[in-house]
Amino acid sequence: MKVRAHAYVNGRVQGVFFRSETQNEAVSRNVTGWVKNLPDGRVEAVFEGEKQDIEEVIEFCKRGPRGARVTKVDVQWQNFTGEFQNFRIKYGYT
Repeated sequence: MKVRAHAYVNGRVQGVFFRSETQNEAVSRNVTGWVKNLPDGRVEAVFEGEKQDIEEVIEFCKRGPRGARVTKVDVQWQNFTGEFQNFRIKYGYT
């Protein structure tokens, strides 16, 4: 079943390759969407794809790459929209 998840990741998650590693995890599982840094130090991401694949990417987000210290991951499950063609990193705070 295809779903969408909107996640916020708290902790030491900026400056540790969190976005690029999340992108690698998503692409390897055919998950589409985006990931970006927030000005408050969190990382925000939207994932679309098969529920099991997204759950695996979220499990990665709970650990993060080497150097990350994840303290909390908030996930909101939403309806699949199919709006994304790929998974990308958004730069800047917009």
